[in-house]
Amino acid sequence: MITEPDLQLLQCSWQRSFASYQTNNHSYNQALFEKLLESYSEPQRKYHTLQHLIECIQKFELVIDLVASPREIEVALWFHDAIYDVQGHDNEALSAKWAKESLVAVGASMDEIDRIYHLIMVTQHTNIPHSLDEQTLVDIDLSILGERSERFKEYDIQVRQEYAWVPEEIYLIKRCEVLEMFLARSFIYSTAYFQNHFEVHARENLAHSITQLKR
Repeated sequence: MITEPDLQLLQCSWQRSFASYQTNNHSYNQALFEKLLESYSEPQRKYHTLQHLIECIQKFELVIDLVASPREIEVALWFHDAIYDVQGHDNEALSAKWAKESLVAVGASMDEIDRIYHLIMVTQHTNIPHSLDEQTLVDIDLSILGERSERFKEYDIQVRQEYAWVPEEIYLIKRCEVLEMFLARSFIYSTAYFQNHFEVHARENLAHSITQLKR
């Protein structure tokens, strides 16, 4: 259940980012805001929910003054999981398409639209991010790995619930592969802020989770 402070955070973020385009239409903007909240509240979601979006925005506010294009990153955060089919393989592409169509509707420049589209696609986590904005967005998306132990355990459970359709023996193998992939990196996080505040705990969380999965 979303709390009043959470709703205020979401509204503030929306006004600061998407609603800041000069040619924006208030009724369109409000309808889209509500539609996105509905999307992140879909019943098939257990981790990729409003809780995840709120946590991402909270992390973004910690580094908003350290990035080159804060509005682009924040808009990308709003849309990066806007479409989420638990068995889908093109969620990021569909989410980026929705973002592009929405940004066209409010008169954003094509250069900015292309950059936001690319930022959303980077959250596939298939390649190492390069620009500071890409690195920051990915670090925010992965900040859950370095959260306190209680929240990380909750996240582990939520991910398993989203993949409830996967047989246990297959899930254990695939989940280990994903976590080991992150743990094998020289750095899980690319930016100084997240390395300093989340790297150590993320490695502890990942190592513990992998051990539990292999029992």
